Amino acid sequence: MVMASMQFVVKYFSEIVMKSKPVRRQFVRQLEENLRAVLRDIDPDVVLRRSWDKLRVETSVRDEQTLAQLVHTMCSTPGVTLVLEVQEHPLEGLDDIVEQVLPVYVSRLAGRTFAVRCRRSGSHPFTSLDVERQVGGALLARTQASGVKLNNPDVTVELEISGQALFVVAARHRGPGGYPVGSLDPVLSLMSGGFDSPVASYLTMKRGMRTHFLFFQLGGRDQELAVKEVALHLWQQYGGRQRVLFITVPFEEVVAELLDKVQDSYMGVILKRMMLRVADRLAEELQVDALVTGECVAQVSSQTLRNLSVIDRVTDRLVLRPLIATDKEEIMRIAEQIGTAVFAANMPEYCGVISVRPTTRAKLDRTEAQERYFDMAILDRAVANKRQIRIDRLAEEDLQRTDVEVLSVPLAHGTIIDIRHPDEEEMAPLKLHVPVVKIPFYELHSRAGELDSGNTYMLYCGKGVMSRLHASHLIDEKALDIKVYAP
Repeated sequence: MVMASMQFVVKYFSEIVMKSKPVRRQFVRQLEENLRAVLRDIDPDVVLRRSWDKLRVETSVRDEQTLAQLVHTMCSTPGVTLVLEVQEHPLEGLDDIVEQVLPVYVSRLAGRTFAVRCRRSGSHPFTSLDVERQVGGALLARTQASGVKLNNPDVTVELEISGQALFVVAARHRGPGGYPVGSLDPVLSLMSGGFDSPVASYLTMKRGMRTHFLFFQLGGRDQELAVKEVALHLWQQYGGRQRVLFITVPFEEVVAELLDKVQDSYMGVILKRMMLRVADRLAEELQVDALVTGECVAQVSSQTLRNLSVIDRVTDRLVLRPLIATDKEEIMRIAEQIGTAVFAANMPEYCGVISVRPTTRAKLDRTEAQERYFDMAILDRAVANKRQIRIDRLAEEDLQRTDVEVLSVPLAHGTIIDIRHPDEEEMAPLKLHVPVVKIPFYELHSRAGELDSGNTYMLYCGKGVMSRLHASHLIDEKALDIKVYAP
């Protein structure tokens, strides 16, 4: 394959194509901005060309790993339904089309059935069916294909003709669909870090909503770090580099007050009401019209329809629950697909409120009566003590607490710890002249005891953010000689 002639054609999500011209133009412009932001992290010279029905992405890079990263990133960007790896040629006669198709597909067709599919726009002296017949006949005669099979072939030979340009599709990759992040109004998502809230946040991002993250700290820095990790993962993978906030609200005093003043069976419902009260106030400050939670009806005691109704009475703001009627198995499947399942499986557990006999049919008047015992000044203090930071600056926040040395060149006497997800590590393996140990970030703290206190370790994560978060935490908690390798 001649890499210089290869391009990517990005196909828009079908619902974008159905919009009115002004709305469609707005969505396509936002998608172009998002793609340019994320792709330039990989190839600073990448070129995007926007047209009415597609985006063309052109790159001069030849390295297969870098090309794989470009494809992965495009396929993780909301608003993209397909990414086609194409070769573009000037359109001439039907015989010339055959000559352009043969080098791409000849090796793929040996012993396999195939069908030719041609999509055509513009005025030409032939039809799409003419192209399919001509190319199909030539491939059958000039390759070792086992035959033509129009339904469910082993290989589909894809061609697109647009005006006087021929696009031979070498590969196709499925994107997430949805709308470009930032094309719709922002929301504030309540994040706990388990399976549900990250999936709910992903679904709002996929639907085009710029999603801020709100975490209620019930106790322990380990959980806050873990929730920051999953929020950062979602933003890096699907957020289109939109500026969003990660907000932490200390809730330990709130929990203590609930345990002391509120009837046991109502603690879960009232805790959720306190969280919504705080979220509502923060949303007002951010000029955000909707809150997002990962609640699913009847999954736990506080999530019956009656209880959710009572919980929602504390706010007039819209509360979105994308998972409300979703089975847990489906939620876990999506979590696996978007890469958040490993975070949930390794999330430090902390439950500040455990009711012995939680109510499933809370009464509003009784709930409000219980809340009269609660000192609302505590809630005011929690809001006043909130910490918020742009999510792309999470590492800087931790670096202010701990002096972490960042190295652009690894130390000869040290050991690199590659903390990337195994899929990411496999796509772009680290090749250095110093020892490299692979410990995924979600196993790092449980395996910290394996590390030699007399050695120097350099954490590597690719972008440098996750490694800095973990480095500061390991230095504080484990007293290890930890640095960050960020070439």
